[in-house]
Amino acid sequence: MAYDEGLAQLMRDDLAGEEVSERRMFGGLAFLLNGHMLCGVHRGGAMFRVGKPNEAAALAIPGAAPMMFTGKPMGGMVDFSDEATADDALRGKVMALALSFVKSLPPK
Repeated sequence: MAYDEGLAQLMRDDLAGEEVSERRMFGGLAFLLNGHMLCGVHRGGAMFRVGKPNEAAALAIPGAAPMMFTGKPMGGMVDFSDEATADDALRGKVMALALSFVKSLPPK
């Protein structure tokens, strides 16, 4: 398994009231809301789709960094370290930003 199942379970618990689906992607596990990627876990931590409007606020949270893909930053996505993902308060802040953004998108 390429990701920490304990972190995945924390995120499942955070999303218990939401109708999310799970999909294995890129060696990790992604959580989708209304067909849109919301967040996911991977080796070394997690990623959150906060959207470009929330990106600066998300990056101000300790443990957050720009999400890199093929050496380039992915706008609107942040990477979260293992330690930050395990912290309920920090994870809750970035999850709230991700939920507010993804809920604003039309369902796929």
